[in-house]
Amino acid sequence: MMAGDYDTRDVLRPLVFRLHENAPAIVREVLLERGWTAFDKKEHGDADWNLYWRNSPFRMADHHNIKPWQRLNHYPEAVQITRKDYLARHLKRMKGAYGSALYEFSPMAFIMPNDYVKFLAEYSKGSQSVGRRPSYWICKPVGLSRGRGILIFQDIKDLVYDCTVIVQKYISNPLLISGYKMDLRLYVCVTSFSPLTIYIYEEGLVRFATEKFDLGSLDNIYAHLTNTSINKYGASYKKYKEGIGCGCKWTFSKFRSYLRIFGADDTVLWQKINNIVILTLLAVTPLPVASNCFELFGFDILIDDKFKPWLLEVNYNPALCLDCSIDDTVKRKLLHDIIELLNYKQVDTLRQNQVASIKAGRRQVPWSTAGESATKGTPGLLTCQNVAKCTSASSVQPALQAARGSIPKVATLTKKTARARPRKTLTSQLRERMNMPKMLPQAKVEAKSKQLPRPGCSPHKCAQLSRLLPTPDSWDCKSTTHPYFLSDKDQRPVPRIGDFVLIFPFNEAALQASKDGTDIKSIIKEINKLVSKQLPSKQQYTKKRVGVVV
Repeated sequence: MMAGDYDTRDVLRPLVFRLHENAPAIVREVLLERGWTAFDKKEHGDADWNLYWRNSPFRMADHHNIKPWQRLNHYPEAVQITRKDYLARHLKRMKGAYGSALYEFSPMAFIMPNDYVKFLAEYSKGSQSVGRRPSYWICKPVGLSRGRGILIFQDIKDLVYDCTVIVQKYISNPLLISGYKMDLRLYVCVTSFSPLTIYIYEEGLVRFATEKFDLGSLDNIYAHLTNTSINKYGASYKKYKEGIGCGCKWTFSKFRSYLRIFGADDTVLWQKINNIVILTLLAVTPLPVASNCFELFGFDILIDDKFKPWLLEVNYNPALCLDCSIDDTVKRKLLHDIIELLNYKQVDTLRQNQVASIKAGRRQVPWSTAGESATKGTPGLLTCQNVAKCTSASSVQPALQAARGSIPKVATLTKKTARARPRKTLTSQLRERMNMPKMLPQAKVEAKSKQLPRPGCSPHKCAQLSRLLPTPDSWDCKSTTHPYFLSDKDQRPVPRIGDFVLIFPFNEAALQASKDGTDIKSIIKEINKLVSKQLPSKQQYTKKRVGVVV
């Protein structure tokens, strides 16, 4: 292959996804819809992928070896917020440090068996109070999900467990719609914990119990639990339920419309929910520094009859199975918007293809030509173009340095292509970049910028090259976080992508406080200011007993 030639497959190759064996089927479907291709060990090298999605945590080695063109769907130690006992401890610590006024959104909790004596004292206090409403409790195994092993009780004699459990005060006055209990499954995507960057999904799921709420039958799971994994097996699941319909789910859009029809102004409600998300994530911030990863959380929020939202739990790997058409409507769009949020750029594709080409022994497309070809709307190559390119590419050095000795020699040049300065490929330019001194004197930099373009490279192409190829400084950047989520314009998190809305940082002070180790105390001050502005007026909500049972 001649020096001026290149393999067009390197330009047209789509983005590659890698799925663990138990990854949700809809993830594959959405990525294929977007023109991606599945990872194949026979065709792809170990680093020839752009997104790795799995249900279990990654090894720290996977995070340490991440390349700039890659994304992982889990952040290290995210379980600190998703395991019930860990979450309870973190929230209790934050309540002690910053006051119960902010952290009163989580029900009182005890971790058994360690907290049994404390629980017994609280239980006795409630049972001996004259004229006080009866107390109800809910017991959950800390390591199980989907409603498994849950027990609701009033008499402590009924409390039986054979593993570590968390016992919480049961919210016995939930907001009911036509007599049915409901809660909200809220999708939250964190693209960075340092600086903390939180996006909340505007659409979500309202999950209903399939039998009417009744404190007289605490053992009726279909009346007290809203998990679809449980209710889809109930006798009333497929039946039409007055005010609810068939099944057990609504979208947030339908829920908002319903509240407004019956005179409830839900503005402050959603503001409070946003605050709960921010304050909960602050409780585990910062997690270990990791590059190019994200975390999709499922926040379960219960609303009581006073319109107060309560955090029930935070889910790791929120269910993406499709049990009904509403699931498909919400979750398919959710996944499309997540891919947009990850902001793959043409430079990510080109880097991946370069490494693959080196391993395959093929000649690689020059940077200038690749830059032009990749911008022609090739399916699967680009998703969102209004967010900044990755500015720190230090983690690609080991792969390229290892490949330097295996770069194929160019065949004898023809008269047409033989020049004193032949066209440089991406590989050769990267090699030159890596061999350059870390810091060039300013005079040399200015002189270099004034050099005439090389033969065969137009000024336009050279300008493209300078935008795509990382600068020498960026290769040696000390920061290990690749800010793929930042905007080109001001290097700030993008305020909205699809239905994902940025809720943190919510102002300049919060942004600055979330950098360089996260100043939680300063962030809490900003949140206190925000909350004081969000306090509802005396007539904030007007509730009618037509449909909304309180």
